[in-house]
Amino acid sequence: MTARTRVLVVDDSPTMRSLIRAVLRSDPGIEVVGEAADALEARSAIKQLNPDVITLDVEMPNMNGIEFLDKIMKLRPMPVIMVSTLTQRGAEATLAALEIGAFDCIGKPLPGDPQPFAGLAETVKAAARSQRHLPEPVVGGQPVAAAPAYSAPSDYQPARKIIAIGASTGGVEALIAVLTKFPANCPPTVITQHMPATFTKSFAERLNRLCAPQVKEAEDGDRLEIGRIYLAPGGDRHMEISNPTAPRCMLVEGGPVNGHRPSVDVMFQSVARLAGRKAVGIILTGMGRDGAAGLLEMHKAGATTIGQNEKTCVVYGMPRVAHEIGAVDFQLPLNQIGEEVLKSTTTTSRKDRVA
Repeated sequence: MTARTRVLVVDDSPTMRSLIRAVLRSDPGIEVVGEAADALEARSAIKQLNPDVITLDVEMPNMNGIEFLDKIMKLRPMPVIMVSTLTQRGAEATLAALEIGAFDCIGKPLPGDPQPFAGLAETVKAAARSQRHLPEPVVGGQPVAAAPAYSAPSDYQPARKIIAIGASTGGVEALIAVLTKFPANCPPTVITQHMPATFTKSFAERLNRLCAPQVKEAEDGDRLEIGRIYLAPGGDRHMEISNPTAPRCMLVEGGPVNGHRPSVDVMFQSVARLAGRKAVGIILTGMGRDGAAGLLEMHKAGATTIGQNEKTCVVYGMPRVAHEIGAVDFQLPLNQIGEEVLKSTTTTSRKDRVA
């Protein structure tokens, strides 16, 4: 019999703790082993109970959730799911938490929400299985050194290609790792990251501050331009690329695909139709299978396709399915993906040379 995932719930609101506890206890694979109202109580409970996963409120008295998370990741790394209000302030705090090392974020329910904390139980179980809290690989008693930093050659000239990237759980850190290697004149790049609607604008602004290219939350009709990165807005529309003579972002109505809206599959499929071999598709860490079928269509259309490898994924779900169905040309560690993308989008890339 598989052991149940042991969870510690940390929130200063008794009502919120009760609601989270009820949702988690409805899943037979989860055991709520304790609760805490603030960081001091939580620290004691972690030592005493040794939970597999923590749910952590972003805003708490005495020490807020971000500060406490930082201490956890430095002193006792373990899977932490942030629970945040779906507000601009909550979005900025949650993005900071994801960069520090939180496994994922989930929004607090709004009044009248018929399914409060939908998906929390599955996220908790995925967090328990994740690799984020594993120790750094060691060889000869020393941590394995990271690959040397890569930067684009000063004479980098982008080929006429489109880059499309899909990500989910763990994607905030993964996207930062990839995009900060892009030069200011990178090919036009479109991204679908599974994220609440109130978070994508803040995330785009955060990426814009970190990256050499300009990053923005996509708007309907945005024309794809060199040196621009477009992040699909969360919410009730999918992002597609259309208009072969002057490619543009189109935000289209439609039901969820693979449980998501926007969906990575929808974006990848549109890029396959529009750009064919003049595209690069990248699938990063994430739960489920969204993006795998779309990446296969890009692969069949002649695009270069890249998947993040299992060892560097927070959740090896989406990239695993893509790899298993034959959609991936190159399966690479996260710190090598940016380099491979740039090699595949220069005016002398492999597929261009054989064209």
